[in-house]
Amino acid sequence: MSFAGKVKEELREQTGKAKHCQLAELAALFACCGQVVMGEDGSDIILFTTENLTVAKKCYILIKKAFHIVPDLSIRGHHQYLLYLLEDHDVLAFMEALRVFDGAYFVSEALIQRSCCLRAFLRGLFLAIGSVTNPNSGYHLELAAGSHDRAVQIQEMMGVFELEAKITERKKNCIVYMKEGASIVDFLNVIGAHVALMEFENVRILKEMRNSINRQVNCETANIKKTVSAASRQTSDIQYIHDTIGFGTLSENLAQIARLRLANPEVSLKELGEMLNPPIGKSGVNHRLRKLSEIAEGLRRQRSTEI
Repeated sequence: MSFAGKVKEELREQTGKAKHCQLAELAALFACCGQVVMGEDGSDIILFTTENLTVAKKCYILIKKAFHIVPDLSIRGHHQYLLYLLEDHDVLAFMEALRVFDGAYFVSEALIQRSCCLRAFLRGLFLAIGSVTNPNSGYHLELAAGSHDRAVQIQEMMGVFELEAKITERKKNCIVYMKEGASIVDFLNVIGAHVALMEFENVRILKEMRNSINRQVNCETANIKKTVSAASRQTSDIQYIHDTIGFGTLSENLAQIARLRLANPEVSLKELGEMLNPPIGKSGVNHRLRKLSEIAEGLRRQRSTEI
């Protein structure tokens, strides 16, 4: 089962104890996969249509809990599940409770005034139109909103919980999405997917530790390469001085560090300084080696001019 499938299976078991939360989650499912249709006798019918069995089960559970109604269920083909409310009094009770008569484009504000109800509504949205990638592969959570207006509404709802989501368009379908691991963890917490949250967080922490170690190793490797490159350049300059004018013309301090560097091309500046008598610091060693490099460069320019 995919990670998104695991999240939805967990959310199927998360049902608010209060009826107002049950109605809020059911309102989200109705907004995404429900509709009022006309029956053969001209009466209204509530119809939920989904290709996701988990969503169908959640719709069934919520209708039964909130209204004490057992909806009719049928399967079309292999993967399309349909739930019906056929009785007039059941349809009327459903429409009144979900405030379908309010003419709300997406959901009646009265259903999501409480924080717990807004959480339930977002949970229903994720069940119906949400997906999230396996954290081992990357960080991406999205809700396929459909229209831009609906995407903006979802973005604003998420913003109530300080969740930063962005909107993009994919094949004329507006998507509300997140790509930050921390934000996805926060969203999973809001909708009550705590088991999935822990799995996601464990993977995220492990990846961050691995990345931190890799960055540290890369930094140390770069420093080693830089040190080796600098030591090689210093050794080359000192050897050039030795082969052209020798060390006899150098001051005692420069001659001493020149001999040490040639004899110990692999050691650090700090270690070179500790070999001197009296010892000097890293900056002092660097100053002397830089002076030797300037002498070598001057000799090279002089030779180039003579040639």
